[in-house]
Amino acid sequence: MDEKRLIEEAKKGNKEALYTLIENNLNILSGFVTKMTQDYHFAQDVVQETFLRAIMNIDKFSPDAKFSTWLIKISINVYKDFLKKNKRYTYLDDSYKDYVQDVEHAAISNSEYKDICSAVSSLDYKFRAVFILKHFYGYKYKEIAKILNCPVGTVRSRLHFAIKFLIKELEKKGVLESENKKE
Repeated sequence: MDEKRLIEEAKKGNKEALYTLIENNLNILSGFVTKMTQDYHFAQDVVQETFLRAIMNIDKFSPDAKFSTWLIKISINVYKDFLKKNKRYTYLDDSYKDYVQDVEHAAISNSEYKDICSAVSSLDYKFRAVFILKHFYGYKYKEIAKILNCPVGTVRSRLHFAIKFLIKELEKKGVLESENKKE
C-alpha cells in the first residue's frame, strides 16, 4: 500500500495502516532527532512523544507533504517545548554513540567525528535543524521552510550561519585547515 492510502486508512481508524506508517518512518525520525539532540536516550523520548502526538492528530495531517516531513515538524516542536521547559539542559553523555553506528563512523576517525558532533551540537537548535535537514536528509530549502514555518530566506541565512560557524569551530579544533594557513 502506498503512503497516501496508508494515511487514508489510518485516518479511518485502521491500526495496521497506522503501525505501518510508524514503522516506515521510525528510522528517519530517530536519526533526525538523535542528530538534533546528540543524546540517544533523550532522542527516544522525543521520538515517542512525536509519535504519540502524530497518532492523536492523524486526522489533521494533510497529504500535501510526506508523512516523514510532518513527523519531523512535530519532533522539532516537541524538542523546542523541552528546551523551553528545561533551560538548563545540556548534553553530558557520550553513551549514545554506542547505539548509533553508521557510515559516518566508518568514514571519519572517532576524534574527528567527536569534534564534528560537538560543533554541530553547539549550534542553536534553529541553525542545527536547518543544517541537519539539508545536509543529512537532503531536504530542499522550500521543504525546510515548510517544516520550520519560516521563509526560505531565513532557511538560507540560518544554513549560511551554521556552515560559517561549523567551519570556524572545526578550524579551531584542527579538524579543518584554515584558509589563512593555506596561503
